[in-house]
Amino acid sequence: MSDKMLTLAAEWAPTLRDRSAEIDSLRQLPQDLADALAADGFYRTLVPPALGGMGLSPSAVANISEVLAMGNASAAWCTFIGSTSQIMFAALEPTQLAEVLENPDVITAGVFAHSGTATAAPGPDGTDGYIVNGRWAWASGSHNAEWISGGVQIDSGDGPQPALGRAFFRPGDIELHDDWFTSGLRGSGSSTFEARDVWLPASRIADERTILKSPYAAEPLYRMPLFGLLALPIGAIALGMARACVDEVIEIAKSKVPQGSRRTLGQRPALHSAVAVADTEVRAARNLLYASIDAAWERTQHGLSDLELRRDLRTATTHAMLTGLRVTQSMNSAVGGTAIFEASPLQRHLRDAQTASAHFMVAMPVMELAGRTYFDPEADTSGL
Repeated sequence: MSDKMLTLAAEWAPTLRDRSAEIDSLRQLPQDLADALAADGFYRTLVPPALGGMGLSPSAVANISEVLAMGNASAAWCTFIGSTSQIMFAALEPTQLAEVLENPDVITAGVFAHSGTATAAPGPDGTDGYIVNGRWAWASGSHNAEWISGGVQIDSGDGPQPALGRAFFRPGDIELHDDWFTSGLRGSGSSTFEARDVWLPASRIADERTILKSPYAAEPLYRMPLFGLLALPIGAIALGMARACVDEVIEIAKSKVPQGSRRTLGQRPALHSAVAVADTEVRAARNLLYASIDAAWERTQHGLSDLELRRDLRTATTHAMLTGLRVTQSMNSAVGGTAIFEASPLQRHLRDAQTASAHFMVAMPVMELAGRTYFDPEADTSGL
């Protein structure tokens, strides 16, 4: 199945590239593109088949994201967010899960941050439910989604400490703010959404603790380090963009004759070196990333990942992001004025890579936390 999805991703890349101007202009994926990607399965690659997914390995999901990003990073971003947002399907009641999966090609989106509250309150007919309030930023793909989830603190009145979980909304339950005006990843539609005194039946509030008691607790997916799992496609997307930039520079250099020169750009030794260095950096970062993913995944077959594996996964992902950005910048510089126009894939990839690098999952504080563990055995490593 993973080979089939990789082949599909490669087939999709030219179409995504060709429609990139449209995607950026809309500041979200065109619905026909999102629907077609969903029909091909890109939004359900991660979770087990019993939850409506394909059950692919994290390595396969990252690889798919990498290939899609060679065409358009926003499309790759939305599909991986859709896939990871389905992790909490394991905590849904069977009847609610069936409702969510009525459409087998359902498009989902969600924000893991617990930026909302869910307070127990009966419905008009006495049905168990919750009043939900909250405001969730960075809700990538929400404009296309049939179900949108947001992290909540659940106050059921049963104890002093609220539980953590996810509220599952229909688009009509929330207000989706039109506030995604950015330099890069414009087409990801990563807008803010808000719930104001929204009553939801209890079945639509998924308590994270439920997974530990579910049949899915033993699934390797639910043994993977959560933050490592959520972050890894970001690094893969960065490497996909970097690879696309290297390929684009090689193609441009074959025919471009710089002003004042009689030789093509591709005949210049300086470009030869720049391309070789860029290619080596991408390959090295990619090898480290996938080796770290595979090591963590292998460990989950037998139990939870240890600190070293969690640290390695987060640092390899952050390194992939930083390397991808650096290579994308160098390839933009290598072709001079050709890259400055919006129509240039090089310029678009640069904007997208710069925006992706600002995500807190791959920002430098990750390296700070990872480094701290070498010196402080009592350091709080929950962020890894």
